[in-house]
Amino acid sequence: MILGSGPNRIGQGIEFDYCCCHASFALQDRIESIMVNCNPERSLTDYDTSDRLYFEPLTLEEVLTSSIPRKPDGVIVQFGGQTPLTLALPLKAAGVPIIGTDPENIDLAEDRKRFGKLLDDLKIPSPETAPRPAPKKPATSLEP
Repeated sequence: MILGSGPNRIGQGIEFDYCCCHASFALQDRIESIMVNCNPERSLTDYDTSDRLYFEPLTLEEVLTSSIPRKPDGVIVQFGGQTPLTLALPLKAAGVPIIGTDPENIDLAEDRKRFGKLLDDLKIPSPETAPRPAPKKPATSLEP
């Protein structure tokens, strides 16, 4: 099962559609491919992209109650962008097999502090990863 890109608008996230479609095509050569996405306007929701296609909200609750009971061999989250990436750890915690990148590694790459610490531990130079502090005084105009 592949989790699609979620609620992107037309013109956004074409790289996610491309990756999800090609993952589905590759799966179709070997096993039944299932695509889950909430947006019917995406190319990854064309009727011939997957063997089975479900229009479901990409939330943890919906994926667990609507999609997982269909008994997929596993779930691929890393091609759909931020929406499915945020579901990786909770899905794994619920016992859903994740195919591909381990959710702990996805979280490591997404968490700036953890990723910065990893780079420091490996002695890999990188820009400072700390968030910028909020301005003390809000801007009231564009003029100095």
